[in-house]
Amino acid sequence: MRRWRSGQSHPAAGGTPKLAIEMYLVYIIKSLKDGSHYIGSTSDLKSRLKRHNAGHSRFTRSRTPYKVVYAENFRTRARAVGREREIKAYKGGEAFKKLINR
Repeated sequence: MRRWRSGQSHPAAGGTPKLAIEMYLVYIIKSLKDGSHYIGSTSDLKSRLKRHNAGHSRFTRSRTPYKVVYAENFRTRARAVGREREIKAYKGGEAFKKLINR
């Protein structure tokens, strides 16, 4: 039996089923205050950026405001987290600079 997620139309209700495909993003934000960068992953970049700029993250709290300088989409959270770790491993190096200067 198929379960329907909130926000989807059930065929019995006269609607057509909508498959919810959640995408994950790896993002890099830059502080407009001191130029520092933060690398993270999320399924809702708009909401996450608002949280960073509102001071809800300990690391980013003192460096607000932020703007998004880079983002990549992934189909699974595991792949997004893996890519996040990869980017963090070369933060500050040439590969990182190439990524944010695209």
